[in-house]
Amino acid sequence: MELPQHWPLPQAASLRDELVAAYADPSRHYHDQRHLSELLARLDELAAAGTAFDDVPVRLAGWFHDAVYDCERDAEERSAAWAEHALAGLCPDGVVAEVVRLVRGTETHAPEGGDLNGAALSDADLAVLASAPARYAEYAADVRQEYAHLSDEEWRLGRADLLRTLLARERLFHTRLGHEHWEPAARANIEAELVGLTHLAAAE
Repeated sequence: MELPQHWPLPQAASLRDELVAAYADPSRHYHDQRHLSELLARLDELAAAGTAFDDVPVRLAGWFHDAVYDCERDAEERSAAWAEHALAGLCPDGVVAEVVRLVRGTETHAPEGGDLNGAALSDADLAVLASAPARYAEYAADVRQEYAHLSDEEWRLGRADLLRTLLARERLFHTRLGHEHWEPAARANIEAELVGLTHLAAAE
């Protein structure tokens, strides 16, 4: 997929190029151009299945959601601030505000009921969890590389806690397509990774 084809503001090619460069930063291993491409493809898939969402703000939020990524807790807020500043004057104020809201929402992936835009973006962002096992393994390994500053024990404890939190959710996906078609595979992948982490800890 060529990312420029999924950029909804043809009059702002320079901003698109700035974002492409941000996702190409060599310190990124998972939250990179491939992730952005996959997210945009999942939005296409959701739209093709009849999922209702506002195309321009959701796609822009997809582009901006990991515009800043450095493993710090406020990365989503800084990404939202970049969107708010960069989109001012390029889009109506309501669109800018919605993009900012959606980017902030990717910190928790917990859209409220009736939040169609939030549901679409959250599901597209988390769709990697439902990948084929080989792709899921790549994803997990790439995220580990991004947290290379953590010891193996710190990583296992933190990652296992996150995985258990995900499994405890009533729903991982909030659109009909996501819940019906992605949820079973995602839960199987998460459970398998959690078992693997537990076995690694027991072996040491």
